[in-house]
Amino acid sequence: MSSTDNKDMLSTLHEILDNGTHEDLEAWLADLHPAEIAHLLESLPSSERELLWENIPAEHEGEVLLHLNDELRGVIMGRMLPSELVAAGESLDTDDLADLLPEMPQAVIQELLLTMETQDRDRLRAVLSFAEDSAGGLMDPDVISVRADISLDVVLRYLRRRGELPDGTDMLFVVDRDTQYQGYLLLTELLTADPDYLVQDVMDRDLEGIPADLPAQEVANLFERRDLISAPVVDEQGKLLGRITIDDVVDVIREAADHSLMSMAGLNEEEDMFAPVITSTRRRAIWLGINLLTAFLASWVIGLFDGTIQKLVALAVLMPIVASMGGIAGSQTLTLVIRGMAQGQIGSSNARRLFIKELWVGVWNGTIWALVIAGVAGLWFQSLHLGMVMAAAILINLVAAAVAGATLPMLLKRIGADPALSGTVILTTVTDVVGFLSFLGLATLFLV
Repeated sequence: MSSTDNKDMLSTLHEILDNGTHEDLEAWLADLHPAEIAHLLESLPSSERELLWENIPAEHEGEVLLHLNDELRGVIMGRMLPSELVAAGESLDTDDLADLLPEMPQAVIQELLLTMETQDRDRLRAVLSFAEDSAGGLMDPDVISVRADISLDVVLRYLRRRGELPDGTDMLFVVDRDTQYQGYLLLTELLTADPDYLVQDVMDRDLEGIPADLPAQEVANLFERRDLISAPVVDEQGKLLGRITIDDVVDVIREAADHSLMSMAGLNEEEDMFAPVITSTRRRAIWLGINLLTAFLASWVIGLFDGTIQKLVALAVLMPIVASMGGIAGSQTLTLVIRGMAQGQIGSSNARRLFIKELWVGVWNGTIWALVIAGVAGLWFQSLHLGMVMAAAILINLVAAAVAGATLPMLLKRIGADPALSGTVILTTVTDVVGFLSFLGLATLFLV
């Protein structure tokens, strides 16, 4: 859904809210996809959200909740009656219900479990036994499996009797008598091959089962590399547990992208855009406080050289250039490394080579821009010595930025911290301190 479509839907919604009736709103919402309704809810202030929610078709409520960010979903679920939560849960597939169940009151969970058939209840418990950000947590246990020693004609007759396939089915999974995963049978192969062939004659074996404990981001990387639409999930013994489909992987990719973007500003990707002012103020105040501490550290370094700055005012004019160049260069390296780590492209085998490469990039960029800035500063203030000091400070800071940008993400990950969340603040502190210290220190030694 494009940003233009989003704006058009918002405009239409506000027009109906201003000039239409409840019947008009209900009819319009009935034609929208639950994901589109969720987007509208996230785009509205609190009072309009309540009006919109009251007019959402009951059969869509479960899926709408599923597509909302965590914070807003919690708010809406907190206002729903137990009977409404049960009805919303009953409309969802097992894997989707597993995402909502931990946020529901215990009484609602018990009632939902009682309304489910034994097989569905067992499937739900299987999904809930795995971490949310793992292959097991992503999987849908509703799969169609067949044996290798039966004919395609038998498979076709079985599917006709079944009458309905799980959403997103592009392949059937082949298992043995003990449900050990053997391979897969594409629906296209099933429909086009001779019905007298056995499954084992046309099945493929080139797709290994995904371990249930594999992290979700690695699952996404696997789907990207192999251009998969769905894939089997297996336990430690290789038994088929379920399947992961591309729509689940798209959610993982989107959440990872949101996390990277929002974390660099100290925000949570699940934060409600229209959260109460006090709530948003409190959250952002913490991050602003952390940044203030780092700013005081940089200011303290500048304060060490206040006598030098008083004697040579040009230093105050040029200082921001040194810090800014280091910050930009470091951010480039930091972003590259964090992305590589997220995609599984950086490990112990190539980390040293990447570090050396980024170090040389810092040296070459530092040299090039040191010469450029030295020339500009020298001509501006008619001082060759000032230009040389500026050049040396730029070179030092860009090399330091490359070193910090390449090593910080790996060090932070090793100690269990989130590189996307804390890397930017630490990097900015390093480049500011090194930049000011090198520039003002060299100026003190050679210019004053």
